[in-house]
Amino acid sequence: MDDLTHTDFLGGRVQAWQPARGYRAGVDAVLLAASVDAAPGQSVLELGCGVGVASLCLLSRVEGLRACGLEIQDAYADLARRNAQEAGADFEVVTGDLTAMPATLRERQFDHVFANPPYFKRDASVAAADPGRDMALGGDTPIELWVEAAAKRVRPKGTVTFIQRVERLPELLCAMQARLGSLQLMPITPRQGRESQLFLIRGRKGGRAGFRLHAGILMHEGETHQRNGESYTSEILAVLREGAALPFPG
Repeated sequence: MDDLTHTDFLGGRVQAWQPARGYRAGVDAVLLAASVDAAPGQSVLELGCGVGVASLCLLSRVEGLRACGLEIQDAYADLARRNAQEAGADFEVVTGDLTAMPATLRERQFDHVFANPPYFKRDASVAAADPGRDMALGGDTPIELWVEAAAKRVRPKGTVTFIQRVERLPELLCAMQARLGSLQLMPITPRQGRESQLFLIRGRKGGRAGFRLHAGILMHEGETHQRNGESYTSEILAVLREGAALPFPG
């Protein structure tokens, strides 16, 4: 990729090269990273890591964390490695397909696995003009295979966390119920009175607690979105600017 931009996240504490055209990480990646309940000394795996923004945000928040990312697109994996190197982050990037797990990952397990799978079904959406963006937003891999790969790579009692669009909640919930326990769902609401468009969901390998539906996260205050970020709620501002955690309640 020759046409790149340099983007700041977490108030500039995380910086990443991204394609000027194609799939670009944004707020979703930051929210996903903020919701992973990792602790110093643990290991994490991001499936479909793109240029590495979510993993780098998580590494910025949790010291002593060992991170690994799996990315199917060579150009994005190369950018993730570049971003990790420039940040001096303990972030290993593996190029490969989660449905044919590379040997370097096949025998490993992690304390936490997280992902932002493609939001749209390829057979029910319009393809993007840019091939990289198209794969990131509407890949061919069924969402149940994302869950299967995550469940295999996470240690017993470890967590699996996804961010996804509400249209895909039924299939994702079904897939997670088949392989994980202690499921918790947290809707992401743009403004008071608006329907949720995204959600975070977490499961625990071997978890026995009942399903929990939380009140959710409110992104913006007021009726209009301010480009300078003033309309974000204080909770979301703390995540986006300061790298604060966004824990599931309880």
